[in-house]
Order: sequence, then structure tokens, then C-alpha cells
Amino acid sequence: MSHPPAADRKVTAAVLIGVLGVVYGDIGTSPLYALRAALLHFSDEGIERWEILGILSLIFWALVLTVTVKYVVFVLRADNRGEGGILALMALAQRHATTERGRWLVALVGIAGASLFFGDGIITPAISVLSAVEGLKVISEGLDAAVVPIALGILLALFLVQWRGTGSMGAVFGPICALWFGAIGLLGLVEVVREPQVLVALSPHYAISFCAHYKLAAFIAFGSVVLAVTGAEALYADMGHFGRKPIQVAWLFFVLPSLALNYFGQGALLLSDPRAIENPFFLLAPDWLRLPLVVLATAATIIASQAMISGAYSIARQCVQLGFLPRLEVKHTSETEQGQIYMPQVNMMLLIGVMILTQQFKTSDSLAAAYGLAVTGTFLATSCLAILVFRRAYRWPWLAVFGVFGPLWALDAAYFISTALKIPDGGYVPLILGILIFTLMLTWKQGRELLFARFRQDSLPLKAYVARLPQSRTVRVPGIAVFMTGQADLVPTALLHNLKHNKVLHERVLFVTVLNEDVPRAETRREVTELAPSIHRVLLHYGFQESPHIPRELESLREIGIPFDSMQASYFLGRETVVAAAVPKMSRWRQWLFTLLSRNAISATDFFRIPSDRVVELGVRVAI
Repeated sequence: MSHPPAADRKVTAAVLIGVLGVVYGDIGTSPLYALRAALLHFSDEGIERWEILGILSLIFWALVLTVTVKYVVFVLRADNRGEGGILALMALAQRHATTERGRWLVALVGIAGASLFFGDGIITPAISVLSAVEGLKVISEGLDAAVVPIALGILLALFLVQWRGTGSMGAVFGPICALWFGAIGLLGLVEVVREPQVLVALSPHYAISFCAHYKLAAFIAFGSVVLAVTGAEALYADMGHFGRKPIQVAWLFFVLPSLALNYFGQGALLLSDPRAIENPFFLLAPDWLRLPLVVLATAATIIASQAMISGAYSIARQCVQLGFLPRLEVKHTSETEQGQIYMPQVNMMLLIGVMILTQQFKTSDSLAAAYGLAVTGTFLATSCLAILVFRRAYRWPWLAVFGVFGPLWALDAAYFISTALKIPDGGYVPLILGILIFTLMLTWKQGRELLFARFRQDSLPLKAYVARLPQSRTVRVPGIAVFMTGQADLVPTALLHNLKHNKVLHERVLFVTVLNEDVPRAETRREVTELAPSIHRVLLHYGFQESPHIPRELESLREIGIPFDSMQASYFLGRETVVAAAVPKMSRWRQWLFTLLSRNAISATDFFRIPSDRVVELGVRVAI
């Protein structure tokens, strides 16, 4: 049983600090609201000691089983050439699916997980910042009315500065998060020392007894307990940035102990003073420390929100490269870091969603009901794909696969069912968002496949066509013609239209096809084939973590003896207008949606970074 090596980096203090700032921001801010949200369900007639210990035990074992066992020990092994995340796992699973139907089912699971991730991305900034600013109410009840306006202002500022990139902010993210984890661990430790009996909740007996007493009603608690593990997916998604080992070391030796101490500290406080349910996190601190703690918590939640926003950009780019979304604008905010990108359309949609949620729900308690469904849905999708990968790719016997992932899948399913119970109370928000994004992705994927099928049906073989060009007496004119085509072995419609209207062909011709692969970064960038004298086919390979730059790649052709002068090149692109066929292959509403997505995609000129003054676009109507 062997695994491909992850892109591990040496474990150093600098790398560990970076891991704290990027990977653990979301899960690190969960103590602000998770324990309180879980206990509020049982607080109508007062909270009993065994209930506090039961919820504490559930939270602790959620951290152990879901985060430590599932992600840190097992899922981090399933790297796609060093990269992680739901789409990287989907691509790895697809590679080992044995049938086309199997590949499509794997794609559906991956699309569902990615769709729910975007729902999570809208809720996380809202609930995190609100929960931090609500610490002001502990300092003074008169500040209650200021919580929502302050939270809205912080969120608005956060999204409006995204275009500047995270490079300058990233330098302080890690140290702030290190201070945050140290502070919350120390606050919890002080209270645990005062009330050491709380440590009996380390025994799973209390979690089991709690569930046995409440039976089906325990699912209500599960829906809030899962808030303690939100952000666990980031451990896997960010593996490509830091490597497996630093993420594991940071979790096991710093983050997990800090979180556990803080949760048990809150539990100890509630055992000695049940009235602390008002806000057990901030009441852990003495009066003089509460205002600085609010400031630190706000900074930590901003960092957590930034990590989620950056993650949304990364997932959106992967969706574009894998063919699940139309072309979106990608701006690189760093000349040296490939992963630092800004996507204006995604940023605007996230901003609108976050501002609406904050204004409508107003408190973190209300948002806690909406939170969770997206997280647990992504957990469930990851478990399903991991079962396939560990069985097919790593050749685990079925007994080992189900022995490890069977209980973890069952736990994820229990979380998912529990959060589904909260749909009437706000859980409908991520569900509706997920369904909408899932529909968009599925429609785009199927529409593009139908479009390519129609192209293949109507087009001519490229090699045969080029072989006949000398006999066609076509007039050749000076310059370089670059024909962008999605079908490498077929004649581009732009070429046929150019010959039909202009009746000339340039002296040198390049047929360029961009191939998006199911790997993070392509091992081979270009393949060049000479079809005829001065006529070449160029295949450019890109992974789902890369952004294409066509002029730069074509200029590199000089290295292999193909002359290319960007000032003499003209780029010919086809712009498709989709119309309904006599017998449509898509329903009317889906065809309308596909057309809408096509019209709102950014132009190929901008996406491929082609100089706009060198582009000739030729329109073509395609019936599907």
C-alpha cells in the first residue's frame, strides 16, 4: 500500500506560523459561538451539569474524529500531485473511475461539494465577524445597537480591499492567529485549573449518555456541535500551499490543544456559573481584558473570513478550468505567488450575499441555524470520494476502506441530517445557494458538451484539410495567424469564415488549443506538431490551479525554432451564438440559462490575456 508523495515542505517556525494564519482561521474562531449555540437548545429550564459535560464531550470527540482522524490522519494522504480540496479529490477519483457513467457520478458529487462550499463561503464571514463584535455587549449593554452596523462596516471594508491582494496582509495574519490560539488556550486553562472536574468530559461516556438520554432529539445538539469543526475542509484544501506535515504538526501540537482547553474552560465556567451562558467565551476573560479580547477576536475573524474568500476564488478558478463554470475574470495580485488571485465577479457576489445575511439575521445565534448544512454536505461529499480513491487508487481492501471510512461516513451523515433539521430556521440559505450553484455548474457542463458535440459533427478533420491547402490556390499574405480552437483535430470555424470572407491565409499559421487537465499543474506545457510548411498545431496544457497566458507561451516557441513575432500576429477567435435546434437537446429554461452564462462570460481575449488590438472575432450560430 503506497501513496504518491504530497508536496511536503520542511516544518519550520515560519511555515507553522503561515499555516496558523491561513489554514486554521475558520476552525479557530468556532469557540466564539459553537458551545453556546449547542447549549442554548437545552437552556429553557436551566442547564444541568450532565448536559454541559455531554455537549463538551460531543465537541471534543468531534474534533478528534472528524478533524484529527478523518482529515489529519487519512484524507491528507489523498493528494492530487500535492494539491488537496474537494475538486482535486474529485479529479483524482475520476481518474480511477472505470466507466463513463462512473466518471459522471463522481463529477456530480464533486460539483455538489463545490456548490455547498460557496454557500459556506457566504455564511462564514457573516457569523464570524458578528460573533466577535458581539463581545461589545458583554462590555456594555448599551453597545447592543452598534453590533450590526460595526459588523457591516468591517465586512464591507474587507471585501473592498480584496483587489489589493493578500500579500501585505499575509505578513501579519500568522502572528495574529498564533497570539489568538495562545490567548484562548490560556484563558481556558485558567478556568480548567479552577474547576478541574470538567475534564471528566474527555470520556466518550458523557457524549454517549447525552445521546442515549435525548435519543432523536440529540440530533438538534449535533447540528450545533458541528459548528466546532467548521473549517476542517481547509486543512485539506490548503495542503498544496504548505504540505501535509506542517498542517499535521500545527494541528496536533498547537491548534487542537488550544481549542480543547478553551472549550473545556467555557464548560468549567458554566459549571460554576450557569448564567455565563450569555456569552461564555468573552466571560472567560477578566473585565480589563475583554475589550482587547474583542479587538483580537475581530482581527481573528477577519483573517478567517479572508481565508474563506481566498478559498472561494481558488475553487471558482478550478471550476472554470475544469469546465464547470464559464470564463471568469482572474487578476493576479502577486508577481511571484501563483495562488494569490482576485476575481471581481466572485467577490461582488460574496459581498452581496454576506451583507444581506448579516442585515437579515443580525445575530450569530440566528446565523448558527443557517450555518452547518453547507459544511456537513461538503464533509459527506469528501467521504464518498475518499472511499473511492482509497479503494481504487491506493488499492485498499474493501474491509479496510469500510473499517476506516464507514464510521466516519456515518458520523458525517448524522451531522448532515442534524443540520437538515434546521432548514426551516435558516438552513434553507446554504441549501438554496447550493442548489442554484449546482444547477449553474451542471447546465454549463452539459451545454458545453453539447456544443462541442455539434462542432465535431459539423467540422472537417484538420490534417486532411491542411493537406489540401496547396491545391486550393489560397492567397498567402505576410504575417502570423493564430487560430484559437477548442477541438485540436478539427478545422476551426474561424478559419473557414476567414477564408470565405477575406479569401486569404497568412504565411505562418498556428492552431492553438488550450487543454485543461485534472491535475493541479501540468507537467508538460506545450506540444507542437508541424502539419505543413509554416503551419503548426500547438497544444497548451494547464492544470486547474493555473491561469493561461497565450502570448507568453507562443513567444517561447522561438526556443524550438518556430519564429513568432507578437507584433505580426493576428488572433482569430470564434464567438458562438447558441440557438435552439429543431429538436432541442436541452429544456427551454436550461438553454436560456446556458445562453445567459455564455453572454456573461468574459471574452476569450481577456481570459487568455491576448492583446485586444490583435484580435479578430468571427461569429457563428450553433444550434443545440
